[in-house]
Amino acid sequence: MYEEFFGLTARPFSKTPDPRFLFLSRNHEEALARLQYAVEEREMIMLTGEVGCGKTTLTRALMDLLGEKYRIITIINPRLTAAQFLRTIAKRMDIDIPYNNKADLLDAIYERVYQDHEAGISLVIIIDEAQLIPSKDTFEEIRLLTNFQLDYTNLISLILVGQTDLRKKMNHKSYLPLKQRIGLFYHLGPIAENEIKAYVEHRLSVSGRENILFTGEALKCLYRYSGGIPRLINSIATSALLDGFAREVSIIDEFLIEDASRELGLNGYREN
Repeated sequence: MYEEFFGLTARPFSKTPDPRFLFLSRNHEEALARLQYAVEEREMIMLTGEVGCGKTTLTRALMDLLGEKYRIITIINPRLTAAQFLRTIAKRMDIDIPYNNKADLLDAIYERVYQDHEAGISLVIIIDEAQLIPSKDTFEEIRLLTNFQLDYTNLISLILVGQTDLRKKMNHKSYLPLKQRIGLFYHLGPIAENEIKAYVEHRLSVSGRENILFTGEALKCLYRYSGGIPRLINSIATSALLDGFAREVSIIDEFLIEDASRELGLNGYREN
């Protein structure tokens, strides 16, 4: 719609977790480094953060970095019972025998994991929105997967990705056995104020524009109303671009950002 008007080849502030648009802020770079380390060492890691901070985009970027020696299983809807969770893992590993007994399922999964290990392939399981896992029993099955190990190495990398509620849940004593298996923790915060210019310029560059599109004051407003949350930055910027296109304004200023924030209810004009 507005791409041609602003000299863009793609929409720069899409909400999809496209790793091409990932801006490695200081926080995001550290988080990605820890994810890579966890995979290389076959550790379990818990990555948390507020809604819209870029957790899912980071996992997509991680997957792009991993080569053919990894079997990657991503679970994006973890509202699964313990049995459903194991069956999902088995299905993603091409285990098509209809195991109904939990012990049989675990044995079949372990056998495939070991076969992969012998072939030089490592299993990586990424569970997104892990705070939505419905029961302690499912978390217990996740813990049991960490028992897949040899004397000298683990056989599985497990990545739990979730909102802040996941950290609170793991602090409960009933989840202590699982928490003790987690080797790395990282909480992803918003981008810093001094990174907003680079963030916007990066996304514009990926979308085919190198020239200035947002004024300095617009960027300050964009940070103030978004709090540095990438998803909110994207929402405000997209709304401002649409408004600028409708008004045939070639440069986005602070007034367009303020109007966009008001429209989205992000500047105090709405109670929520």
